[in-house]
Amino acid sequence: MRDPEWWKSAVVYQIYPRSFADSDGDGVGDLRGIIDRLDHLVALGVDVIWLSPIYRSPQDDNGYDISDYEDVDPSFGTLEDVDALIAAVHERGMKLVMDLVVNHTSDEHAWFEESRSGTGSRKRDWYWWRPPREGHEGGTPGAEPTNWESFFSGSTWEWDAATGEYYLHLFSRKQPDLNWENPEVRQAVYAMMRWWVDRGVDGFRMDVINLVSKELRPDGSLPDGVVRSGRFGDGSPYYTAGPRIHEFLAEMHAEALADKALLTVGEMPGVTIEQARAFTDPARREVNMVFTFEHMGLDHGPGGKWDQRPLRLTDLKANLAAWQEGLADIGWNSLYWNNHDQPRIVSRFGDDSPEHRVTSAKTLGTVLHMLRGTPYVYQGEELGMTNVDFRRIEEFRDVETLNHYRHALDDGASPEALLAGIRPVSRDNARTPMQWDASANAGFTTGEPWIAVNPNHTEINAEAARADAGSVFHHYRRLIEVRHAHDVVVHGDFALLLPSDEQVFAYTRSLGGQTLLVVANMSGEPADVELEGKADLLAGEVLLSTHDDGAPAEGERVRLAPWESRVLLRR
Repeated sequence: MRDPEWWKSAVVYQIYPRSFADSDGDGVGDLRGIIDRLDHLVALGVDVIWLSPIYRSPQDDNGYDISDYEDVDPSFGTLEDVDALIAAVHERGMKLVMDLVVNHTSDEHAWFEESRSGTGSRKRDWYWWRPPREGHEGGTPGAEPTNWESFFSGSTWEWDAATGEYYLHLFSRKQPDLNWENPEVRQAVYAMMRWWVDRGVDGFRMDVINLVSKELRPDGSLPDGVVRSGRFGDGSPYYTAGPRIHEFLAEMHAEALADKALLTVGEMPGVTIEQARAFTDPARREVNMVFTFEHMGLDHGPGGKWDQRPLRLTDLKANLAAWQEGLADIGWNSLYWNNHDQPRIVSRFGDDSPEHRVTSAKTLGTVLHMLRGTPYVYQGEELGMTNVDFRRIEEFRDVETLNHYRHALDDGASPEALLAGIRPVSRDNARTPMQWDASANAGFTTGEPWIAVNPNHTEINAEAARADAGSVFHHYRRLIEVRHAHDVVVHGDFALLLPSDEQVFAYTRSLGGQTLLVVANMSGEPADVELEGKADLLAGEVLLSTHDDGAPAEGERVRLAPWESRVLLRR
């Protein structure tokens, strides 16, 4: 009988299948390619693989627009390939978690095609259909049922002339939102989840799951949002953790997840600490953990993600510490720097210059992995992969990026300024092919890759990293070993040190008679660190360090080289 909370000591590795490994030379990663590369993950030591969507899809949003939940997109393989992957993962002692995308489907899903076939369709109420705003002609500006702005720019409403109504899409117009108010929708989702569990998957990462409950007025209409600039309003107060979200998640757990010891993580944009405590409280039986977004917005300016500003370390420390302390007694959190929606962390919060790329990638990993929560490693993070320097809009593939560019151009922005804002933050930074070796196309494919390979793959690749004992890969491998070997990393209490220091991130984890000290210089300049009353911790056993030649501590003081970090244990 496996531990029902086995996921607390686990480390998860996210695979973005389109960009991981291509087995057939068509330029798109696939399931057989993943199977061929599993031993890389065994060598790294991870426990769980999270697979981004592989379902049948028109690929408008790279698979997050699903047209059939119980089939595999031909670009990735077949259901038989899924079965082979599940078996291969389990044979290696790992588990497989699927992406669950049920806030919306593709507009090419059979459910939606039936729903839009006519106002009398038996599935009409499976989606959010609404007439034009009173006094307006459908399809004209301002006639949308609400003024909400889409996550992918423009209105959240798409006019359907054939039936004379609009449908809601919080994301792309090809991603209509499912109406979770309809119990038939929920039961169809739960049946699909059970189908995958019966097939052998070990859990679900739930895409924007806290958006499934929308706030309705008594007459069934949806409220307008506050307009801060431009034509559109902010609808998020009416769909972020809506009024029935806890009811829906508890029902999902009871119908599809109960008593199966699965890993469940809810991606929850806008979730607060108090909300996360409720979502992950074991007594409520909703989800095991959440993905919070707060720390990923700390470098956003007034214009949002496309308007970057320098990160203040004190802001980052305060935010991570607040989540550590807020979920200390109830609930659980996910730990991540990277995923398919975020630019590469070494280029964002670290320093991807040749001088500091390796050490800053290691130190960012150290700071994250020694916290309380379940760490997630995104493909290539363990290599210190960097952002890509695309120069032309034609090189980008991401629908969010391209929509933003088009809408901002229409509003009068210059192409040069737009590209400068897009380049460091586009989701395509995370989606360039995995860098396996120094050969053509980084060993990802023998064909033409669907998106260009980062030219630095000749220096930064898995083959070189595994052969180098001082690489980012081996540092991540050791971080995972430390978590597996020491309960204090999994269960220990957290205490932030030096909260006002803009250069050093230091904290302790304590359990029983053991105390773990993490001290990290998060800058490209040497740091003189003084930890008052912590001389015994600075003299502890070194479990992990970025620098073999680091200066020894002198009582309560230690001098750290640029981007140097240490993990020390006092027993």
